[in-house]
Amino acid sequence: MEGRATVGRTGAPAGRHGGWRRRWPGPLAAALALLAGVAGACGDGGGPASGEVPGISVQGRRAPLRVVTTIGMLADAARAIGGERVQVQALMGPGVDPHLYKASQSDLELLRSADLIAYVGLHLEGKMTSIFERLRQRRPVVAVGEGLPPERLRAAPGFAGTYDPHIWFDVGLWSEACGVLAAALQALDPAGAEAYRAGLRAYQHELAELQAWVREQIATIPPRRRVLVTAHDAFGYFGRAYGIEVVGLQGISTVSEAGLADVARLVDLLVERELPAIFVESSVSDKGVRAVVAGAAARGHQVRIGGTLYSDALGPEGSGAETYLGMVRHNVRTIVQALRGSSAGDTRGD
Repeated sequence: MEGRATVGRTGAPAGRHGGWRRRWPGPLAAALALLAGVAGACGDGGGPASGEVPGISVQGRRAPLRVVTTIGMLADAARAIGGERVQVQALMGPGVDPHLYKASQSDLELLRSADLIAYVGLHLEGKMTSIFERLRQRRPVVAVGEGLPPERLRAAPGFAGTYDPHIWFDVGLWSEACGVLAAALQALDPAGAEAYRAGLRAYQHELAELQAWVREQIATIPPRRRVLVTAHDAFGYFGRAYGIEVVGLQGISTVSEAGLADVARLVDLLVERELPAIFVESSVSDKGVRAVVAGAAARGHQVRIGGTLYSDALGPEGSGAETYLGMVRHNVRTIVQALRGSSAGDTRGD
């Protein structure tokens, strides 16, 4: 499924989420808008030299598009869709929390040299919002989460009028977001449109198989045990898509730390429902989770840490979770093993 690219353009009026955005009806319209934006930027010295289009030399020889993303999941998707036509770099590596991330000077230089900047939006990269707003006056920028239909998004608990940005936890929804990214790539490199479409189709086929596997695996957990308790409320889309209740120690953002009342609330839940496990996250401190485990133990209920889940960042090389597909499989196996009380079992989907 091809999505609608949400891109920045010079000289346009302000709009939703503090910056100008428009829902493009298709790759051709997105291409015209992006190239118009690049041409406008050239006039003030902020874009490519006169006569150039990002990714294409003056002589017409194509060079790889320089794509810079925030999170690793987006970088992984860009590589899968773009193949040899893109050169991709993610700002945020393993274990990095995008809610708290602040751009360094080297990050800013990398962003300024990009042909395309891709981020999730929906306030995920909250401390970088102003940077993206400034850059979109000179560089093509796409916020893939904000290119999705609002009815497909989950309202952010406790934040009226905003949406949960953790869209990658619903594999089907992430597939749609990949369509938005593919549309932006086609807009910047029309000559490669068929290659991007082919890359998107192949990747979405893998995602469809992964979606089916996740559903099969979660269905093996006894219904009364389908409760996922984690460090922060990042797994809401996962719960909605796969029929599992999700409870987080912190809210959808990790900007504010969990307090004693949050710990007590989770202890009550674990004890009253006799839940067997709670999970830590690779990009969030485990201090609060360990306090919950200790609190439950003090009330006579033994809760174990079921494992580490990759929530806001991919895993390091060699972890098996260094790609989006691998991350999802790792998380599902970890959840199933802890909540089902047996081996993670089925390895279909490898």
